[in-house]
Amino acid sequence: MLLEKIENPNDIKKIDKNDYPLLAEEIRQFLIEKISVTGGHLGSNLGAVELTMALHLSLNLPEDKLIWDVGHQSYTHKLLTGRKDGFDVLRQYHGMSGFPKRKESDYDAFDTGHSSTSISAGLGLVQARDIRQEKYTVVSVIGDGSLTGGMAYEALNNAAKLETNFIVILNDNKMSISENVGGVSKYLNNIRTTTGYLDLKEGIYNALSGTKGGDSMVKKIRRAKSSFKQLVIPGMFFEDMGITYLGPVDGHDIGALTKVMREAKRVKGCVMVHVLTQKGKGYGPAERHPARFHGAEPFDIETGIPSHPRTTANYTDIFSTVMCKLGQRDERIVAITAAMPDGTGLKRFHNMYPDRFFDVGIAEEHAVTFAAGLAAGGLKPIVAVYSSFLQRAYDQILHDVCIQNLPVVFAIDRAGLVGSDGETHQGIFDLTYLSGVPNMHVMAPKNKWELSDMLKFAVAFDGPIALRYPRGNAYAGLREYRAPIELGKAEWIYRESEIALFAVGSMVKTAESVRDQLKAAGHQVSLVNARFVKPIDEEAVLEAAGSHSLLVTMEENVASGGYGEKVLDCLYRSGIAQSTCHCIRVTLPDAYVEHGNVELLKKEIGVDADSIAARIFHELDETGYRADHVG
Repeated sequence: MLLEKIENPNDIKKIDKNDYPLLAEEIRQFLIEKISVTGGHLGSNLGAVELTMALHLSLNLPEDKLIWDVGHQSYTHKLLTGRKDGFDVLRQYHGMSGFPKRKESDYDAFDTGHSSTSISAGLGLVQARDIRQEKYTVVSVIGDGSLTGGMAYEALNNAAKLETNFIVILNDNKMSISENVGGVSKYLNNIRTTTGYLDLKEGIYNALSGTKGGDSMVKKIRRAKSSFKQLVIPGMFFEDMGITYLGPVDGHDIGALTKVMREAKRVKGCVMVHVLTQKGKGYGPAERHPARFHGAEPFDIETGIPSHPRTTANYTDIFSTVMCKLGQRDERIVAITAAMPDGTGLKRFHNMYPDRFFDVGIAEEHAVTFAAGLAAGGLKPIVAVYSSFLQRAYDQILHDVCIQNLPVVFAIDRAGLVGSDGETHQGIFDLTYLSGVPNMHVMAPKNKWELSDMLKFAVAFDGPIALRYPRGNAYAGLREYRAPIELGKAEWIYRESEIALFAVGSMVKTAESVRDQLKAAGHQVSLVNARFVKPIDEEAVLEAAGSHSLLVTMEENVASGGYGEKVLDCLYRSGIAQSTCHCIRVTLPDAYVEHGNVELLKKEIGVDADSIAARIFHELDETGYRADHVG
């Protein structure tokens, strides 16, 4: 086994080049076996095996800097840098991250998790290198899907001014998470059909160089903007920006890749190396269904079928079903996604109403302002997006939607803790960053029935409104409690005395369990489904403060700017002292939460039912609050 010889960083350089294909095969088999058990990003990693091997052979790591855009294709890189044992605990609590992490290894040059950031980060490292007069190579690897993000072009625009080496690898597999869309994808498809450019260019330059007037002719060819050059050079778009283009190159040919890397390192400026790869290469199910194996759950290797298939609908499924029904009833409804029609549940809507569905690519900022334009034009846009990705469009929410008070609906999936993807993907900030914006309204459903009701309410609402819901199976409990949705009004589920639990969205289920424990100990406990985080139901808060000695707010969001903070502010403005009605807040810490199983993370952070109940019991013991303290 060649892979057994890869124990430390740079061990790949000890492998005979004739054995590279066998090593690539072993790496793929290793990844398939490990990810089938732990889950993880499979398709993108299988497609980048030879590319990663070629980069490790061509670079002197960690002195040279290798930056992975998003980072979900960095598993081979981790394997080649001595982290083979980490795959047994991949994406598990205190285990190896599924993304590059500087604190995990010196060979990870930059933390990533979101799209279109690698060129900016790489350019920063290049400028730092030059200012400090150091000598090392910087390589940013970006996928063609990530190239649909505007930030990548902002970085390329600046990189074009460089007079020192900076290598950008365009890993072109025609996919991001779902199939790529738009002009960039069409342009790259045209490039893929142009063969032999690199060899032709090298032949012309080599023939002219050294001859009388040849060097001058080479410079003129490089500057020329004739129609012939537009035809011959497939990377003219990048060359026009001032970026040298090399490619396209077979991304599964290590010899060709190392050859083009040698040429790229000689360029005095920014150079784009266009590499063609196949997502899911080497594993049939992933080749046939690349989107399904982007972020795979544990699966059976023989069939590719998930080991633990879902038996109940998740919140995304509920959203998908309701969207299709609403689309049938109202032709003004349009749906927008940023390259995630499958992940957000809009694929069915797309199939039913293709003219009212828009996939804008990995461009959340554009998605939001585009939605604002649709709303200004008389339509009812619904932007379906993950919580951690929506934060990339904060300015557009504030400036383009909310200042104009436009009726844009934000359907925020993966809100709260999402688990294995870790810090970059936890949706634990949206209540804070949304509720601070004037004209924005924010709500969270307690169960699948309320998600349906809230989505219908949001579509009928005349103004910016967001509903956030968690990842995972949709809670079906408390079905009998389905009071009509009213703006800014909470829902009393149980109305008693002594202790009042105010829970937001997914925490209602947890609050039920907390209430059961408190009731078993003889306490009187009310349970209030907050429903709205902006505006909060101040009437319900004040009513509870007048009839209970202890208020407990519960939310799956950081403490700063969250629901609990708003409840405290309401009590303070109303002159209610803590000595009269004590209030404790159950929140996530104002910190970045690492990867791991969601239930385990909740326990570690102290927001699971047992931890919350224990905290309340401790509070009662410390303060002596009982129902007879209510004035």
